[in-house]
Amino acid sequence: MDLSDLRRAIRPLLSDRPGDAVADYYAFHHPDERTGLVAYPAHAERPTGYLAFSRTGMDLFRPLVTLRLPIADLEASAAAIRGAIMPETAVILFSPAQYGPLLHALFDVQTEETLRLYALSPRRFEPIINVLVVETTGPNGLPRFIVRSQADGEVIAAAGLNWQSPRYAEISVNTDLSHRRQGLGQSVVAAMAEYVLANGRIPLYLVSEQNTASIRLAESAGFRDTGHNKLLLQASLRSAIS
Repeated sequence: MDLSDLRRAIRPLLSDRPGDAVADYYAFHHPDERTGLVAYPAHAERPTGYLAFSRTGMDLFRPLVTLRLPIADLEASAAAIRGAIMPETAVILFSPAQYGPLLHALFDVQTEETLRLYALSPRRFEPIINVLVVETTGPNGLPRFIVRSQADGEVIAAAGLNWQSPRYAEISVNTDLSHRRQGLGQSVVAAMAEYVLANGRIPLYLVSEQNTASIRLAESAGFRDTGHNKLLLQASLRSAIS
């Protein structure tokens, strides 16, 4: 099957809810030339799982792997992974948190983060007016809102989009260490959220559960925890034990 056929086949495995938004983007909306899909079982009309391999700016050498697998059937899930990834291959894995035991059983993990998924609804959003916030374009061609230092013109706060699908968009933010606690991060996030909402999408925000400052920023901007935790792993697949 070609990519479009594979996408149609795995469509029932994902919902249009926030918890599936990242996986949905990488399976269905990431550029075709930078996307690979492997369905499980191979060539099935109604697959029970899949793995998506996406080349991103996150790492030039490790593909980002998103997946949905028959997690209740560990043997089938392990077979799907081993059928799609060569042993010793280095990857970045993004998955629901409940996949943790399976992934740890199969991969040597170098780094691991648990991320909380936040979402913003229009009725909770309150715009922030800050004349220092300017709209530009990010390196990925998507909109970006920034604040520059009045002293030297350097960017001291910026909010951009990691990706956008027809329904959702994931906001990222970075504030210079020496300019934090001044409301600049909240201002650029609010500007980005206003843009996303005006274009008919739901803003999402992924944050490490250890990053309390970023969690406070998200909540101050009106984002609320969806209850969906995600794993982000840098790992390599172990060789199968014969």
